[in-house]
Amino acid sequence: MFFQRLPEHKLRLPTAEEALPGRDTPIQTSQTTHSVLGTPLHPPFPEQMQTLIVGLGCFWGAERRFWQVPGVYSTAVGYAGGLTPNPTYEEVCSGMTGHNEVVLVVFDPEAVSLQHLLKMFWESHNPTQGMRQGNDQGTQYRSGIYVSDMAQRAIAEASKANYANALQEAGLGEITTEILPAPTFYYAEDYHQQYLAKNPGGYCGLGGTGVCLPG
Repeated sequence: MFFQRLPEHKLRLPTAEEALPGRDTPIQTSQTTHSVLGTPLHPPFPEQMQTLIVGLGCFWGAERRFWQVPGVYSTAVGYAGGLTPNPTYEEVCSGMTGHNEVVLVVFDPEAVSLQHLLKMFWESHNPTQGMRQGNDQGTQYRSGIYVSDMAQRAIAEASKANYANALQEAGLGEITTEILPAPTFYYAEDYHQQYLAKNPGGYCGLGGTGVCLPG
């Protein structure tokens, strides 16, 4: 498989000196309700809900995977893990913000476990590819799990180790997924939210390794 050669800066995270300055105010959006689930896109969410932020390639297809899971209350796409405050989509795609394309998953832990969501995360993409996912290349397509507390982190780290063993047994490479405390989540523009519900024939580049998470 051949990949178009990208400028070097799009394949590494920018330094603080290189990052775009961004802006003090959030990008203006008008959508407040999930187009599929009919639930709020923005907090406050019901008290029993937990949140998880994940990056696994282009966020259009990634979001659809999670809103289809029973027990998921809401999802939204956005940007996280970078340096530029309140970035636009074009700025993120420039490679000069450091942000990842991510999905905010709001879920009821009484109805769906974090372990189940992580199983879907691992099996829905190839977490060994570094700064790309399939034909999508650049730092915004890196694999990442951004946790809301130490309990989530422990579960995420255990699932990573478990999946790493399975990938090794299948002859695949090392996992490059970053697991970090949840950074600021910046909501993406309205047209990105639930994109594949609004555009059923739209692009989805997600593809797993075919390796299942044991357990």
